[in-house]
Amino acid sequence: MTTTHPASAPAAPTAGPCAARLLTRTEDGERLHALLWRAGPGWRMVSSAVLGGGVGPRGWVLNAQVAHGYRRTEPDRHLAGLAAGAGLRGEGVGLMTAADVSRHARAADAGAQALVTAGIDVRGWAASPAEGTALPARPGTINIIAALPVALTDAALVNAVATATEAKVQALLETGHDCSGTPTDAVCIAARTPVPGEDPQPFAGPRSLWGARLARAVHRAVGEAVSAG
Repeated sequence: MTTTHPASAPAAPTAGPCAARLLTRTEDGERLHALLWRAGPGWRMVSSAVLGGGVGPRGWVLNAQVAHGYRRTEPDRHLAGLAAGAGLRGEGVGLMTAADVSRHARAADAGAQALVTAGIDVRGWAASPAEGTALPARPGTINIIAALPVALTDAALVNAVATATEAKVQALLETGHDCSGTPTDAVCIAARTPVPGEDPQPFAGPRSLWGARLARAVHRAVGEAVSAG
C-alpha cells in the first residue's frame, strides 16, 4: 500500500530541476521521499531511466527513494504507480535510488542546472576484470538530473550524457572516492524543444559553451551530494 503526500500544494511548471519539490510517501509502513520536477511542456530529455528512458518529449522527472534491499522485478510499473499517485500525467522520466533523496544537492552555472542524489555504499570502476552479468534493474545510487535552457540536437543530447558522466567521475575522485561510480547510476538530461527557425546546439562536450556549464553544475552537485552522504 502506497500513499503519496506532497510537501506543499502543486506548483506551476518550473524552469529547471533545481526547483524540484520534495514529496513524502508511506510504503509498506516506511516513510520514503521523492523529488519531483514538473518540467511542463517544451522539454526534450535523454535518460537511462527504467521509466521514460531514451530520447523524446518529457514533462516531468520523478526521483523516488525506495527501501534498502529493494527486490521488485517491475521497477517501471512501480515508478508509474508512484507517478500516478503524485498526480502526474503524460510522458515523464522515473528514477529510483536507495539513497535518502532529502539529502540531495543542487547546483547551477549560467543557466545550466543539476540536481543529484547519491549513495555510494556499492561502488567501483566501470572497467572491471570480472565478467558482467545480466541483472534485474535495480535502484540507481547516483542519480543525476540536469537541464539546459537551450535546444540540443539528438547527438548533442548524447554528448551531454557523456559530459555529465565525466564530471561525475571527476567529482568522485576529487572527494576521495576511488571509483567511477556505482553499477546502477542513472542520468537524465533535459533541453528545450526547438522552436521553428531555431538551430539547436550541435555540441555539448565539456569545452562547448553549454557543455562546460553543464559539467561545472554536475561536478559541483555530485561533489556536494557524495560529501553529504
